[in-house]
Amino acid sequence: MTEVTTHLAAEDVRNEEILIYLNGQIVPKAHATVSVYDSGFMLGDGVWEGLRLYDGKWAFLDEHIDRLFEAAKAIDLDIGLDRKGVISALLETQKANEMTTDAHARLMVTRGIKTRPFQHPSLSQQGPTFVIIMEHSQPKIPRPITLATVPHLRGLPMTQDPKLNSHSKLNCILACIAAQKAGADEALMLDLHGFVNTTNACNFFIVKKGAVWTSTGDYCMNGITRQKVIDLCRANDIPVFERNFSLVDTYSADEAFLTGTFGAQTPVSSIDGRVIGTGELGAMTIRIRKLYKDLVDRS
Repeated sequence: MTEVTTHLAAEDVRNEEILIYLNGQIVPKAHATVSVYDSGFMLGDGVWEGLRLYDGKWAFLDEHIDRLFEAAKAIDLDIGLDRKGVISALLETQKANEMTTDAHARLMVTRGIKTRPFQHPSLSQQGPTFVIIMEHSQPKIPRPITLATVPHLRGLPMTQDPKLNSHSKLNCILACIAAQKAGADEALMLDLHGFVNTTNACNFFIVKKGAVWTSTGDYCMNGITRQKVIDLCRANDIPVFERNFSLVDTYSADEAFLTGTFGAQTPVSSIDGRVIGTGELGAMTIRIRKLYKDLVDRS
């Protein structure tokens, strides 16, 4: 079976020559380096945000910038720029790379370089590290992806809030590794009550008897694409429920799909070896994809 991930993109040789924003400067990819003392490298101390460029517009820009600043405030991190400054840096990087569509940007902010290699945030005294990686990127997923349920859970907010776009992604990485060891593309993660929650990289939806189900949202990433899908369903008379549901409910679903900034809506063919529906892209997923594309075009 062809190896597939939700972030699989078509190869684009232009990405070898991209320019990267690094602390106020635009530098070639080969020169875009950070210190081994950087708190992001050393401890995963930072937050990030992903955006997609469609026909000259960054989709849902305000919501993404809101989420970045909310995450930074949550971990008491001063980005060093206001909203206008962050957007200006994004547009400057876009212009430098001459990108007009089918691009993906990853904004990353860490607490910066530490004076000594230890945990305490007071040791980060030189200000934040702010990086924007922008690549030519067109999703190229050749088939619906497969999932395997893993023992790694989406945990409580008092440990590490799963709503946070944190650099500390080890739990999700271990979940992905477990799924691949089980022969699947990515991991389906449960919440601490045993209800179906999310995958290691995306939000998760099922379709049952014409209705769309997703988790309560209590233990999953605060997905912007997830919310857009919920809003689109409500606006177009598609029954949609944010609810607790189990693997039993999931295995008997008519369709399943994932949502995320990169892939928008990615169909799922099987979970734990059970074929979902026909195992192909389903009619509801097709409808939601069209509604989402129309929304992006209007925004």
